[in-house]
Amino acid sequence: MNQDPGVRFTSAAEAGAVPPGAVDEDAEATRRPVGARESAGANRGWWDRNADEYQSDHGAFLGDDRFVWGPEGLDEAAAGLLGPVAGRSVLEIGAGAAQCSRWLAAQGARPVALDLSHRQLQHALRIGVSFPLVEADASALPFAAASFDLACSAYGALPFVADPVALLAEVRRVLRPGGRFVFSVTHPIRWAFPDEPGPEGLSVSASYFDRTPYVEQDASGEAVYVEHHRTLGDRVRDVVAAGFRLVDLVEPEWPAWNGQEWGGWSPLRGNLIPGTAIFVCEV
Repeated sequence: MNQDPGVRFTSAAEAGAVPPGAVDEDAEATRRPVGARESAGANRGWWDRNADEYQSDHGAFLGDDRFVWGPEGLDEAAAGLLGPVAGRSVLEIGAGAAQCSRWLAAQGARPVALDLSHRQLQHALRIGVSFPLVEADASALPFAAASFDLACSAYGALPFVADPVALLAEVRRVLRPGGRFVFSVTHPIRWAFPDEPGPEGLSVSASYFDRTPYVEQDASGEAVYVEHHRTLGDRVRDVVAAGFRLVDLVEPEWPAWNGQEWGGWSPLRGNLIPGTAIFVCEV
């Protein structure tokens, strides 16, 4: 799950909802237009700097033998959203430390774990892998057409790119006919609410329809973290525009066993509003 929902508020957050990303205390949080190159550069640097803290804070929840779709704790072993994986080639996009790929390999799949962050992939090596790791931008996948049976992304890549249709089209290109791509993102409705786990996170503070990217920038105005908002309808249209067929949209409910708070995710909010959206797409 290559995204840290542990946001710490800055005064700029009062202007609107702050999406789930850790705020650099020296950075200014704002909303402004951001292009593809600036987004990629900012997020590569952010994840390289913050990978150690992220894995320290969340590695135990993600586990070394689980495939978790989001902070609710929905596990692929129970959900089966990818379908049968044994013997199939699977591309994990925004893999982080490749926890999901590790589970896939244990089920007999042949995963390839891809991430933009060199440091995140170093954590994958630290934990131990038996499959290829690839450092690359998900919007320009370094694979031939029809290379994979399946693709997946748990909170990886999609929230951080300026052109999600281009990324989705790349995923479709590398999938074989009949291939499936399943990806999870922060539920778009969360952008209308403050990212707080308590009652203060239940009141709308910004327009759900404001698609202006969330940006953290340094004193010179250079972006150091970028996240892009898409409404639920936008996500559906993006999937279709890239040539996929949307076969399911899953909004995991908060399970009774999960008592943890993770940034803005909590049992209180999870029992009232969705926190994760999972899109199941087929070629």
